[in-house]
Amino acid sequence: MTRYVIVGAGAIGGMIGGRLAEAGIATAWVARGEHGRALADRGVTLLTPEGAVHAEAPVWLDPGQADLRADDVLIVATKTQDLAETLPVWADLPVTLPDGSSAPAGEVLPVFLATNGVAAEGLAARWFARVFGVCVWCPAVNLEPGVIVVRMAGTSAVLHASRVPAALATDADRDLLAALRADFAAAHIDVPLPADVMPWKHGKLISNLANVVQAVLGPGVDAADVIEAAAAEGRAVMAAAGVDVVEESVEEAVRAAGPRVAPVPGAEGALGGSTWQSLVKGRPSLESDFLNGEIVALAHGAGTAAPVNAALARVGRRAARSGLRPGDLTPDDLRAEVARG
Repeated sequence: MTRYVIVGAGAIGGMIGGRLAEAGIATAWVARGEHGRALADRGVTLLTPEGAVHAEAPVWLDPGQADLRADDVLIVATKTQDLAETLPVWADLPVTLPDGSSAPAGEVLPVFLATNGVAAEGLAARWFARVFGVCVWCPAVNLEPGVIVVRMAGTSAVLHASRVPAALATDADRDLLAALRADFAAAHIDVPLPADVMPWKHGKLISNLANVVQAVLGPGVDAADVIEAAAAEGRAVMAAAGVDVVEESVEEAVRAAGPRVAPVPGAEGALGGSTWQSLVKGRPSLESDFLNGEIVALAHGAGTAAPVNAALARVGRRAARSGLRPGDLTPDDLRAEVARG
C-alpha cells in the first residue's frame, strides 16, 4: 500500500498531508519546531472556505525517526533554499525492501518536488534517481502551529506533475502518476498530468517574481509597476534563453478548471504568499534567490543582465538578514532600490 511521506509539512505539505489523512490514505508527516510538535500532539487543522477540517497521522520530528519502506513516495514541500541541506539527508536514509534487505532512499524511492521555482528538480537529481516535478497552485498559509489556512474552495489545490526530465518517463512512472492522481483526487486535490511539467513551473515562476514585493511591502500594497517590470524582464530573459513556457498563466488555467480562491471564515488576514510567510516568521533566508535569482542566473548564463530581478533578489536577502517586516519598506523605497540596480 502506497504511503505518502510529506517532507516539510508546512503550508503546502501540511495541506497535502492533512487532506490525504482525512481521506484515509496512508501518509506520514515530517515537520520541525513548534509546528512539528503541534502536529505530533494534536494533528493538523485545515481552515477552508467550507469550514475546519481536522486530521492526524504519524509525525517524524527528525529524519532519524523515519522508518521508510519500499512503497513510500516522498513529497518534498520545503522551501527551495532548504533543499541542499534536506535532500541528501533523505537520499541516504535506509529503505526496508520486501526481502528484508535495505537500500538508500535515493536509489529506490521516487521524490516529488512540490516547490516554487525551477531549480529543485536539478538539485534533486544529484541524490535521487527518480525525480518528479510539481507545479503548485495552492494559496495556503501556515502562521499558527498546527493550523493551515487553505484558501481554495472545492478543490484544495491543483498540482501539475510529471517525471523530470520528461524524456525519461517509463511505464512505471506513468502508473505511479496515475495512482497518485487518483489518491489525491480522493483528497480534494487535482493533479493534472502534462507530458512535461517544467514549462508549467516556468510559467508559475513569472508570477512568483512578485513574491518578494508582497513580502517587503505587505499584502495589498500597490507596486504594480515594479511587479510588471520584473515579469517583463523575466519573460524576455526566458525567451532569449529558449525556455519553453506555458503560454497561459497557471492561475488562469486553474480558474478555467473550476477551483477558486474564496474567503476563509476567521482567517481574513491570512492573505500573504510563501515569501511573505517566511518574512513574517523571521526566516533567515527567503526563496527569492531561487525565483528572481533564477532570472538573474539565466541572464548571466547568456552574458547579459537582469537588473530588476537582481535588485529584488538583493532586497529579499537584505530583508531576511536584517529582520525587516512586511511594510517596513514603502513602494517608493522599493522603486529606488530597483532604480539603483
